[in-house]
Amino acid sequence: MKLIVNNKKAYFNYTVVDEYEVGIVLFGTEIKSIRKGKVSITEAYCSVINNELKILNMTIKQYEYGNIFNHEEGRIKKLLAHKSEIRKLSNSIKGGLTIIPLKLYIKEGKAKILIGTCKGKKNYDKREVIKERDLKRVKVD
Repeated sequence: MKLIVNNKKAYFNYTVVDEYEVGIVLFGTEIKSIRKGKVSITEAYCSVINNELKILNMTIKQYEYGNIFNHEEGRIKKLLAHKSEIRKLSNSIKGGLTIIPLKLYIKEGKAKILIGTCKGKKNYDKREVIKERDLKRVKVD
């Protein structure tokens, strides 16, 4: 497993309830850009549209050696998950949770995304995390 992108911002801003590993439908130039690390998932989120799981606001830079077959950077991409998982995710969205991509990696030659159903943290929760992190840093010294 080769980790391409880790969404640290998601772990800070959200509490992860569940995690799911899903595949992603890509064009040829998109996977080449992903392998080079030219991808951003910090602003991305997932949604269920027409009983299909889709990822929005995921930016994959255009492949520098691509020609007329190059892809659009802000294209909505379809995620591959089982129907039962999509139903669970759809119900969690209705329950007030958000689906956020946590990691993007290559596993056995295929691009996979680790998505999580997340609940937003309040400001005092974020301050508590910063406080704990600082205390750990002081104890090590």
